[in-house]
Amino acid sequence: MKSLVFVMKIIFVIFVFLFFSSCEKRDIKKLAELKKITIITTLFPLYDFTKQIVGDNANVFLLIPPGLEPHSFNPKPSDIAILQKADLFIYTNDYMEPWVKGLLKSLSNKNLHIIDSSKGIRLLSESFHSLEKKHKHSDIDPHIWLDFSNALIMVDNILHGLNEKDSEKASIYRINAESYKFKLTELDEKYKKALNSCQKNIFVSGGHLSFSYLAKRYNLKYLSVYESLSPDAEPSPKQLANVMKIIKKYDIKYIFYEELIVPRVAQTIAKETGVSLLLLHAAHNISKEDFQSGATFISLMERNLKNLQVALICQ
Repeated sequence: MKSLVFVMKIIFVIFVFLFFSSCEKRDIKKLAELKKITIITTLFPLYDFTKQIVGDNANVFLLIPPGLEPHSFNPKPSDIAILQKADLFIYTNDYMEPWVKGLLKSLSNKNLHIIDSSKGIRLLSESFHSLEKKHKHSDIDPHIWLDFSNALIMVDNILHGLNEKDSEKASIYRINAESYKFKLTELDEKYKKALNSCQKNIFVSGGHLSFSYLAKRYNLKYLSVYESLSPDAEPSPKQLANVMKIIKKYDIKYIFYEELIVPRVAQTIAKETGVSLLLLHAAHNISKEDFQSGATFISLMERNLKNLQVALICQ
């Protein structure tokens, strides 16, 4: 009896082994047939735009980890190693990611296709944040995605690069891109409609200069506590005093703060002036919690619209 049980066990083990071996062979074959290209993006908008276009047909990764403030990002050897095996690399522009040129020079990956998402977009060469037009800045503003008409061009640039690298799926990518562009156009129209009937047309940010494109697109006036586009700049006492003066002059009730940075300056101004704080998300990157919960560029911008409507007292 024991020998019979032993024999049955042997037969069972052999059966299981053969079954899973055959499954493994089929899975490996299937993976080989469904080989996907690997895409590395820098900022969150690029990551989300690309995900919307490729769906499940490519592997998309965010080079700057969720939760990390991108202005302080410096590539590590592990980032170089990732790009050595990638098929596409997508970045915003040379002004937003000045470290890209040096990074690309260090790569030996001859098959890596590079996409500058700003191709064909007119970059703002001055800040539109000065309410009183007393001075202008000649810095280039790299935050192009916050004008949704620019976002449409960025999607087209990504689509073009994808079609060159992965032409077999070109029709899928094109259909997905057109669908997503329709959603971006709807978002743009929603902003136009919602911000067209507000009691105020001025908003103040306690964060770095990020919203010139958004302000210009929707005919708003925008003031940032920071006079420079440089992420390392600190507001001068004169600029802080000027912002407080503007808040009083225009009876502003809210000051915006930026994502992923402790809003120390905004909090100081709020305390001194009695205004309240609201988040205005520039979407450079997102928190780990937002990333894990599936936040998208459009969902972040919809949150922004709600907060803008509160601050501008929109109907």
